[in-house]
Amino acid sequence: MSKIEKVTKTTDNRFLNMYDLDTVTKTGHKALYHVASRAKDVSELKLNTHINKPDGVIIYALYGEKRDRVVLIRQYRFSIGDYIYEFPAGLVDEGENYHQAGVRELREETGLTFHPIKVDEMYSRPYFTTIGMTDESCAAVYGTADGMLSRDGLEDGEEIEVVLADRAEIRRILKEENVSLMCAYMMMHFLYEDPEKPFGFLNMK
Repeated sequence: MSKIEKVTKTTDNRFLNMYDLDTVTKTGHKALYHVASRAKDVSELKLNTHINKPDGVIIYALYGEKRDRVVLIRQYRFSIGDYIYEFPAGLVDEGENYHQAGVRELREETGLTFHPIKVDEMYSRPYFTTIGMTDESCAAVYGTADGMLSRDGLEDGEEIEVVLADRAEIRRILKEENVSLMCAYMMMHFLYEDPEKPFGFLNMK
């Protein structure tokens, strides 16, 4: 099995840092590997803790009396120099669980009030996002949203448009727009689930 001989932190930023890993492959070849992480120091890296604590939360929220629209955001991202469709999401703050983070983040990004539903842990527990580049993992929360849209909670660096998308708009977005992978998969679930059974893809009983 390959192994890590040394880990060096190379940046000191607030939300994301880079780490250099001196590695040895299973055939004995030495290599340098670069990892981005939310960890503040080497001791907090998941390669050391082996604890998959969620860094962030992704929010799947249905809107409307018939729960026939899904809450999306269209956000400008510097990494692609363009807008992309995503689910509302954000980091889990110190001292809160990811369900609490979901309620807070939806309020901040959209102005809406989130009402989480209880689902089997296998649908909600944290999964890794882009494991070839980062040890970041995100949990998912599911529920309904109501209230009025507001931009009051946005930070200066957030350029976000809230979209309450019905199935026709979901089809258009999937065909024509930039979409994050997690969002695309969940939109496909929404598109083909029974309209009379919201959250049916979660096998709720």
